[in-house]
Amino acid sequence: MSEFPEGAPCWVDAMFADVEGAKTFYADVLGWTFGEASSEYGNYTQAYSGGKAVAAVVPPMPGADAPSQWCLYFASPDAAATAEKVTANGGEVLMGPMQVGAFGTMLIAKEPSGAVFGVWQPGEHKGFEKMGEAGSYAWAEVFTRDPAKADGFLPKVFPYGAQQMDAGDDPEAAGMDFKVFSVGGGGNPVLGRMKMGDDFPPEIPSYIQIYFGVPDCDEAVSKTQKHGGKLHFGPMDSPFGRFAAVTDPQGAAFAVIDMSTTVGEMPNFD
Repeated sequence: MSEFPEGAPCWVDAMFADVEGAKTFYADVLGWTFGEASSEYGNYTQAYSGGKAVAAVVPPMPGADAPSQWCLYFASPDAAATAEKVTANGGEVLMGPMQVGAFGTMLIAKEPSGAVFGVWQPGEHKGFEKMGEAGSYAWAEVFTRDPAKADGFLPKVFPYGAQQMDAGDDPEAAGMDFKVFSVGGGGNPVLGRMKMGDDFPPEIPSYIQIYFGVPDCDEAVSKTQKHGGKLHFGPMDSPFGRFAAVTDPQGAAFAVIDMSTTVGEMPNFD
C-alpha cells in the first residue's frame, strides 16, 4: 500500500508469553499465516492474510511481565516531533522514539485518559499491506471514561477533524457519546472514540479496541470460545457490520466484525 497519511492507523502488534499458542489461535480465528521469527528484533513475527502483511506477534522482552494486549500504531512523518506533541498536550511517552533498523522508528505513548497507543515513522516497513477486509485490520475505537481528555489531546497530536454522532431518534444510540476522527479534511474517518459507560467494570482502564474483519462474526466467536477465549459483547448487528468483542486465551482483547452483514441506517454526525 502507499504511504499512510499522518494520524492514520498503519500497524498492529501484540506481545504474547506463548507466541506459538497465539499463532495457533489467530490462524484459526482470523485465517492468518506467519513468517519466520526475526531473532535480530526479539523474535518479532509477522502475520499474513492472503500473503499480505497484516499484523505481528512477539514474545515479551526478558524480565518483562506485561499483559498480552494489542497495540495500534498511528503513522507519523516524524516520530520525535510526535513524541514532543504527546508530552506537550498532557500525554506520556512510555518508550522511544526508537529506530528499528531500516524498518522505521517507533514509540509507545499514553493519552491523558489512559489509553496506550503506538506511533510509527515508516522506513522500509510502511505498515498494513491489506486492511478493511476479512483477515485484516478493519477499524479502531478509543474507549475512555474521560472523553474530554481524549478529545482535547488527539487533534493536537495528529491532524484530525472530529465529528460527534447525533443519536437522532435511534433509541439504541440514545445516551451514547461517540465521536469520529478523520484525516484529509474530514473525508477519511480513521478512529472512533466511545465513552465507557457504567457497564464497564471499574478496573478496566481506557483502551483502544481493534477490530479485525472476518467473513462470519458468529463463527469467529465460536472459534474463539473453542480455543478458550471469551466473549464479552455481542454478536450485535449494526450499520457498519455484525461485530463482537472478545479476548483471546492469553487475555488480549479485540473485536471481530463481518462488514458484509449490515443492518440499519448509518448514523448522522455533526
